[in-house]
Amino acid sequence: MADPARVSLLRWLRRQLREPIAVRERLEAAVEHDDPAEVRRLLAGWAADFSEPQRRYVEEVLDAWERERGGLSSRDAPVD
Repeated sequence: MADPARVSLLRWLRRQLREPIAVRERLEAAVEHDDPAEVRRLLAGWAADFSEPQRRYVEEVLDAWERERGGLSSRDAPVD
């Protein structure tokens, strides 16, 4: 069953990436496989293309997804 953060992220990705390109397919696969770290990694290469509100939205959704999974978000993780 998909949680609300994953559903929200998938909808957003599909709106932003209307063409079914390889990176969109990898992003969708990472969401389907419940892998927010991989989604973050894939999106990092596009961060410069996002507006500040888009970046903030994606970070908030990814953080919510990680909290729903019961883990720390990457922004909450301890720094070495």
